[in-house]
Amino acid sequence: MHESVLLTESINYLNLNKKSIIVDCTLGYAGHSSHILKQIPNGFLYAFDQDKEAIKEADKKLKQINNNYEIINTNFVNIKQEIKKRTNEVDGILFDLGVSSPQLDESKRGFSFHKDAKLDMRMDQSQSLSAYEVVNNYDLNKLIHIFKNYGEEKYAQSIAKGITKQRQIKPIETTLELSEIIKNSVPEKYRRINHPARKIFQAIRIEVNDELNVFEIALKDSLQLIKKGGRICVITFHSLEDRICKQIFKEVSSIPKELQNLPVIPKQYEPKYKIIANIKPTEEEINKNHRSRSARLRVIERRA
Repeated sequence: MHESVLLTESINYLNLNKKSIIVDCTLGYAGHSSHILKQIPNGFLYAFDQDKEAIKEADKKLKQINNNYEIINTNFVNIKQEIKKRTNEVDGILFDLGVSSPQLDESKRGFSFHKDAKLDMRMDQSQSLSAYEVVNNYDLNKLIHIFKNYGEEKYAQSIAKGITKQRQIKPIETTLELSEIIKNSVPEKYRRINHPARKIFQAIRIEVNDELNVFEIALKDSLQLIKKGGRICVITFHSLEDRICKQIFKEVSSIPKELQNLPVIPKQYEPKYKIIANIKPTEEEINKNHRSRSARLRVIERRA
C-alpha cells in the first residue's frame, strides 16, 4: 500500500478553496490527487503521469469522488503546452518526486534492488532506453559520471569497473545480478553500513528517465503558470532534486544582488515570488513510513 509522504502539509500549503484549479504533476496512485479533488468540488484537477498502470488505478479512485479532473498521459516536462491548451492560469501545482511504493514493490519494473527482475526502471514503458542499456552499453567513464553525480557514490569508480568487467563475461540481465556486482565492488565495512546498491539504482533510474533535467524545465515552466496568490509545493527525496528546487526558488524570490543595498527597492525589481515553507516530515511520520525519512517539502507563492 502506497502512503503519500507529507500529505497533510502539502495539501494545506496549496491553500485550496472550492473553486481551485490545481495541477498534480505526479499523479501516481492518486494519493495526493484524491485528497485535492475532495476539497475542490467546483474547481478542476489536471494530473500528469506516464505510467499506464498507475493511471488505470488512479482513475478508478478519482471517479468515486467526482468527475472534475483530467488525467494527462505524458511526462510533466510538457506541463506548459498541455496546461496552456486547457486553461490560462492555475491556483496551485504539486510535485511529489518520489517513486511510488507500488512501482518499487512490483518487482517486474526493476526499480528495487531487493527483488529479482529484468533491468528496466522506465517510468514510461514505451521509451527505448532502459536500465539494461545503461548497465551493458555505457562506457566506463559515463558510468562513473552517472554514479558520482546522480548517486553521490564515493566508490563510483570501483563499482563501474566491477560492472564493465562482469559484462565482458556475459550481459548483466537482472536487478539481483547487478546488486551482487555492486556489493562485491565496495569494501566490506562500507557494505555493512548501507546497501551500496541503493545509490547506484537511484543514479541509473535518474539517467533512464532524465529526471533532473525534466524536473528543472517543468519547475521553471510551473512558475509561469500560477496566478497571483498561487502556490507550488515540491516534495523531494534526495539532495540533487532538492538543490535544483532550492536554487530556482531562491533566484525568483530574491532582489537582484546589485540592488540589495538600496534603501528603497524600485517596484519593478521587487521579487515576484515569496518562499513560504521548507519542512521535513515529523518523527511520527518517519516511524510510520520509513520511506519518508529523506523527504523535504518546499513551497513558493506568486506575489505579482
